[in-house]
Amino acid sequence: MVAAATLYDELVLDHIKNARNYRALQMADREAEGVNPLCGDSLHVYVRLNGDVIQEASFQCSCCGIAMASASVMTEEVTGKTVRQARELYRRFIGVVFGEEPAEPADDPGELALLSVVRQFPSRRDCAALPWRTLVAALDGRATTTING
Repeated sequence: MVAAATLYDELVLDHIKNARNYRALQMADREAEGVNPLCGDSLHVYVRLNGDVIQEASFQCSCCGIAMASASVMTEEVTGKTVRQARELYRRFIGVVFGEEPAEPADDPGELALLSVVRQFPSRRDCAALPWRTLVAALDGRATTTING
């Protein structure tokens, strides 16, 4: 268990210090702003589609480290996936984080599964979920989403 916690810490810190896809995406097909008014997190997700495939995803935020790490992992995981596959990743991630699914599903991608540690900290669950809910808002064509609002 100590090794898993250490690996989690290292991965989260790496995604905070070296956030992947942290930039505005020029010529995005879809984008949305997500806000968690209770903690002050604000996040913008950009998506470029090629047909039904997410060709590229990026984000910008004024948010906590958990939200940033989650967004960084999310953009890596959904790039190259179909919209349907991205929605399924969202469903599974939210299920794991909020305790509705096993913490370590065998078929979860590695770094995505590591973020499931957040489920042990109820006050941080919405932080981890904000990027994913904002992605779904963008895919749905909604300009904004608010958590707990």
